[in-house]
Amino acid sequence: MDWRILSVALAAFGGGILSAMLGWVDSKEPFDTRKFLKSVGFALLSGIGFAVAYEFSDGVTLKDLGLAVLGGAGVDSLSNRALGTLRR
Repeated sequence: MDWRILSVALAAFGGGILSAMLGWVDSKEPFDTRKFLKSVGFALLSGIGFAVAYEFSDGVTLKDLGLAVLGGAGVDSLSNRALGTLRR
């Protein structure tokens, strides 16, 4: 695997983890390992998705890495809201 694709995948994964951590801090609840591991799973899927998508790109710039972080955070946020809605 190319280092550029790996860097985009890690950026997306990191964005998902960052979103999960900020969500936990904002909730002011005790740390819930089950919820965090769910977010790690979605962050991993986000990283894989970005890696697959960037297989077909010409290159990776700093802008691409920033967008991957935001995309990873968005996947985590959207998945948590969707799962919360389905549970109701």
